[in-house]
Amino acid sequence: MTLTEIQNTLRDKVRESAKQKFGIDLEQVAVEIPPKIELGDLAFPAAFELAKAIKNSTGEKQNPRAIAEDLRSELEAFDFVDRIEIAGPGYLNVFYDRPRFFRANVKAEPIPRMADEGIARVEKDCVEHTSVNPNKAAHIGHVRNAVIGDTFQRILKANGKQVEVQYYIDNTGVQVADVAIGFMFLKNMDLAAIKKLDEELAAAGKSFDFYCWDLYSKVGQAYKIDESLKAKQADILHSIEEGNNPIAEIAEYIATRNVECIVKTMDRFSIRYDLLPRESEILHLHFWDKAFEQMKERGVVHFVDEGKHAGCWVMPFESHSGTDEHEADKILVRSNGTVTYTGKDIAYQMWKLGILGMDFLYRKFETYPSGETVWITTGDKNDADPAAPEFGHGETIYNVIDTRQSYPQEVVRKGVAAIDPERGEKASVHLSYEMVALSPTAAEELGFKLSEEDRKRTFIEMSGRKGLGVKADDLLDRMEAKALAEVESRHPDISNEEKLEIAHQLAVGALRYFLLKFTRTTVIVFDFKEALSFDGETGCFCQYSAVRANSIFRKLEERGESPEAIIDSAASTDVSDIFDGIDGNDIWEMQILASRLPETLRQAETQNEPAILAKYTFNLAKSFNLFYHNHKIIPETNPVKRAVLIATADRVRRSLTAALATMGIEVPEKM
Repeated sequence: MTLTEIQNTLRDKVRESAKQKFGIDLEQVAVEIPPKIELGDLAFPAAFELAKAIKNSTGEKQNPRAIAEDLRSELEAFDFVDRIEIAGPGYLNVFYDRPRFFRANVKAEPIPRMADEGIARVEKDCVEHTSVNPNKAAHIGHVRNAVIGDTFQRILKANGKQVEVQYYIDNTGVQVADVAIGFMFLKNMDLAAIKKLDEELAAAGKSFDFYCWDLYSKVGQAYKIDESLKAKQADILHSIEEGNNPIAEIAEYIATRNVECIVKTMDRFSIRYDLLPRESEILHLHFWDKAFEQMKERGVVHFVDEGKHAGCWVMPFESHSGTDEHEADKILVRSNGTVTYTGKDIAYQMWKLGILGMDFLYRKFETYPSGETVWITTGDKNDADPAAPEFGHGETIYNVIDTRQSYPQEVVRKGVAAIDPERGEKASVHLSYEMVALSPTAAEELGFKLSEEDRKRTFIEMSGRKGLGVKADDLLDRMEAKALAEVESRHPDISNEEKLEIAHQLAVGALRYFLLKFTRTTVIVFDFKEALSFDGETGCFCQYSAVRANSIFRKLEERGESPEAIIDSAASTDVSDIFDGIDGNDIWEMQILASRLPETLRQAETQNEPAILAKYTFNLAKSFNLFYHNHKIIPETNPVKRAVLIATADRVRRSLTAALATMGIEVPEKM
């Protein structure tokens, strides 16, 4: 039995015994992990809850320790339990049968298939992440968004879910309009000229999204000195939303080319998508019209006759007045008839949940080297692919959007819940996250000029409008260069191709882990030295621990020994003396920790927090490093103990590799 199965079986028995012996229905049976392995593998404080419940029903005070004694015999009847000790005033401390568990799980998969645990999970979840406006290159803040979303969808898949990954393309928004203004009025270019420029940039090894990054910043500066240029924004935006005109064609080209660049950038970080839904189709296929019709029918929105919102359609919340700033988020249709971002998001969310009653048209956008296809929405029936798979119809929708959008996301959630009360607000989950800033050292290393006052600050905030930010590709290039220097110093004799591959794996691992180890609500201050360190809580350290574990098995094979045969011998031998011996607790603790990956993944999903997985991975890596230092695994002279040590190292390396893979981090061949 796996740890999860054991825990669930014991919990069910506690609940059953509470009903039979005391007539108490325990809705929740709390489970705790003792702080030290010597105190047991699992602890139930159920006796305390039962004592309270019995007193409340009878008025008589009960002794929790006596209740625990009544429960102990029921739990000790299981063959996977070695013994149960009652600790303190009434804790039930469970000690597993170590040899039995070892034999049953020594070759178990690190992440069991749900079918192995009798769990059928056929529903599909949708995870929308990245949220890069298609007007310029992605920056480090976008990478945090994408890494959180990508890791969370991997966690869902590891837990047996079907997952659809989406990157919503706001191709009719203000940011795209601003870049179009830059091309048309600052650069005096039409569509043909923009395409020619794009070809020239490609020939020179330069990127279109980098060019747009600089142009977007210049437009922001131009707005400050030329009000007439800023005044063009509304008309340009209207033309883009309307479509089928020269301005819309320019915007379409800008957005599409930027998305192509962004998708390639994210692929460098091992981040991929299934579908790219576009805002233009939400408008042109009249998704909002259908959603608006349903909302009016259900009385979710009302028309405002007077006051500052006169002429607007608003979705009011009785319990949420909001600030003046947030009041605007409740407006779904402005007085001029245009739909707000929040309104369009509600229509999009309804489609994702399969309750809109309409669908996009789809065409292939790109094929990854592995053969997976990225699809994109289209409004052109002639362009649509009839063989496209079904998208949307998600059971739960996870939207990875920064914390500044919490209130609009709440409006979306409540709006959808008002239309579909049966599924309620639980179907829409906002995975919010805080910003990524730069340490002053990192900012200067990236070429930003800082004042003495800036150097004294804890962090430097970024601004795309001002051009102050770190492009994702630039960041990864710099981290790969730093990693390559480290690899060359450690392995000067390997091929250049191998060095580059390892440097890339280290750079991606360092950055992904750095962005995941902090909880989503933590502001991250990025620093190169901290992220790429081989010591401490870093991706490199976790990778190094996995490489160290793998080296054991490489050495065994070099000696002509079969690791599989050794592990088989451990599984078929009486290992009681080993677990009862002086190193028994050490080995058992390593076995148990390596077996906790599945429950860690479920906890990360339940709490919507990938940092839980990152913390587990680091603790596993750190514990194994200490284990490796304390035990001479290959030189061990006792053949049974040696086999158990090797089997334990194998269990750790497989769990560590699986945990890292779930975070999108590869284990290099060497470090």
